[in-house]
Amino acid sequence: MNRLVLVLVLAALATAAAAQERVATRTLSCAALQVRVARDGHVVLATSETAYETVHLDAGACRNDETAAPAFAPAADAPSCLTGWRCRQRNSDSGQR
Repeated sequence: MNRLVLVLVLAALATAAAAQERVATRTLSCAALQVRVARDGHVVLATSETAYETVHLDAGACRNDETAAPAFAPAADAPSCLTGWRCRQRNSDSGQR
């Protein structure tokens, strides 16, 4: 019985950690978005109800098969705010056959 309780508690904690809050970019100023990314290290930014992405403070947060690119998002006071770095899958198609 104790083992079952432990498994359920660990599963609940894992689920809560996986469900990260999405920050609505248009509700915050550009400076506030930048502070949030700097404070948390990475943030899920929502530019609309259906469009969102993870933005990192550091370009080195990307995995080996990814490359970092500047992340811009609309803010309450700026149409294009530099919020941090997004990770993109590297193009494996070199064009050579």
